Formats: sequence, C-alpha cells, structure tokens
Amino acid sequence: METTRLDFYKSSPAAMKAMHGLEQHIAKSSVEKPLAELVRLRASQINGCAFCVDMHYADARKGGETERRLAAVTVWRETPFFSDRERAALEWTESLTLVAQTRVPDDVWNRVKPHFTPEEITDLSLLIGAINTWNRFSVGFRKMPV
Repeated sequence: METTRLDFYKSSPAAMKAMHGLEQHIAKSSVEKPLAELVRLRASQINGCAFCVDMHYADARKGGETERRLAAVTVWRETPFFSDRERAALEWTESLTLVAQTRVPDDVWNRVKPHFTPEEITDLSLLIGAINTWNRFSVGFRKMPV
C-alpha cells in the first residue's frame, strides 16, 4: 500500500477553504443530493480515487441509496436501475470527466439537455468539476481511505 505524499489540508489551508466554499455552493445548488452522490461516485470510479469512492459510496448509503444501485453505477448503461435523468447525468459526468478523450460530443449534450434546466446543467457541471478536482488532490497526493 502506498503512503500519503502530503497532507493538502495542512500544506494550503486557503486552497482547502476555497474548495469547501465551492462545496457549500454545490450543497445549495439545484442538483438533488442523491443524484450528486451518484455523480461523485461515478467520476471517482473513472479517476481511480479510492478515497473518494469509499467516501461517496458511504455518503450515498447514509442518504438512503441502495446497495444494488451503487454496485451498478459502473455499468449503469446495462441496468434498468436508473431513471432517464440519472442516466443523462451519469453520461454527462463521464463525458466531462474524460473531456480530453470525448470532447463532449453533441449527442451527449442532446441527451442531457431535455432532463435538466440551464441552471441545473451549470450546477451539475460545477459539481463534476469539483469532484474531479478532489479526485486529483486525493490521487495525486495518495490520500487513503481510513
């Protein structure tokens, strides 16, 4: 098992304060909490962030999410467990998380747009950007689940 490279909370408290400010905005945003946790979990899976996968799986369970749906997040396309809105959000999450490869094609945009208002799409995109940043801190500095 790898050891933590550095404690980013201690090394730059101002940066972490800014990230927590962003999270406070996201918590009050138009994206419902259960969906936000699915998005955080899926981005963290893609990015291979063990700390964040562990945390958001646990947070989703505390919020009432089922084991079955959480286990199926990695294969959401192949299961009947997710609503059209959730599927659109998960696809948007994957496309934005992998933006260097996907370039967020029009067909993805055309599938997300009917399920979200402009404000919701903006808030969802901010959420995806934030979890990707947390993933980069945690993966880059080897933050481990406890």
